[in-house]
Amino acid sequence: MFWKTFTKGLWRENPVLKLVLGMCPTLAVTTSLENALGMGLASTFVLLCSNAVIATIRNIIPDKVRIPCFIVVIATFVTIVDLIMAAFVPDLHDALGIFIPLIVVNCIILGRAEAFASRHPTMLSIVDGLGMGAGFTLALAALGASREIIGNGTLTIWAGLPRLVIPTESPVTLLILAPGGFIMLGLLLAGMNHFSAWQARRAGKAIPLPATMDCRTCTLCKWGS
Repeated sequence: MFWKTFTKGLWRENPVLKLVLGMCPTLAVTTSLENALGMGLASTFVLLCSNAVIATIRNIIPDKVRIPCFIVVIATFVTIVDLIMAAFVPDLHDALGIFIPLIVVNCIILGRAEAFASRHPTMLSIVDGLGMGAGFTLALAALGASREIIGNGTLTIWAGLPRLVIPTESPVTLLILAPGGFIMLGLLLAGMNHFSAWQARRAGKAIPLPATMDCRTCTLCKWGS
């Protein structure tokens, strides 16, 4: 049960590559691997902590004010991570800028609070937060690394660590600009859909259709997901 809950965020219900959620930070901060990892880890911390608290107090929150209560809990942990990053990794904090406070309104975090943490025990909700956060971080890292390598010829893993320089005669600068985020994300989504189709053909099953961009079919918010 715990393993299935954790792994669905990595692949089957990956927030970015399967559900296509959280596109604002995904496209904005993935100009380098360092920025992508910073945003992913910050979001994972908020997901983990908010899921744990909401699952613990879910039975005492009045139904009519549950969304405001969820936002207050989420905003508390966003403030904590914002202050910690400002104190210990100020360069990364400045690079991510407004997108750290905007974690409060990230649909992935509020969606998991409403769809999962408010309906499941604390430990299972913690595992769900870890899985979704890990899936979000991996997707951001893949996008950030590919954009930085192709667009800048470097790979910056973390502040203070040596930057890896990839020999290239002509970096595709477009990929570290705003349009490059859309281009690389589209290529990653196409690759995910192609791999899912290949898996289905190998198993003799029908090829799954890509998820429609419709809130009514969003698996993130289905009851009991």
